Amino acid sequence: MAEHEDHGNTPAAWACVGLIMIGALVVALAVVFTSVLLTVIGVVVVVAGLVVGKVLSMAGYGSFKPAVEADSAQSKG
Repeated sequence: MAEHEDHGNTPAAWACVGLIMIGALVVALAVVFTSVLLTVIGVVVVVAGLVVGKVLSMAGYGSFKPAVEADSAQSKG
């Protein structure tokens, strides 16, 4: 069983979750104030959070996936 040492505590994860939470707050305020503009802004911030998280992860600021062992890959093939 794989061990997880960082539990997602990476700059990519923090940036992604932070932006998603801010976007969710904006959408929640849009519900209170019945504003379509705030809803759109909140959704854009949430999508931007997903993009930023993926880009940062690809740039090396995310957690690394464990390498697949060559022996197990060859035995399956």
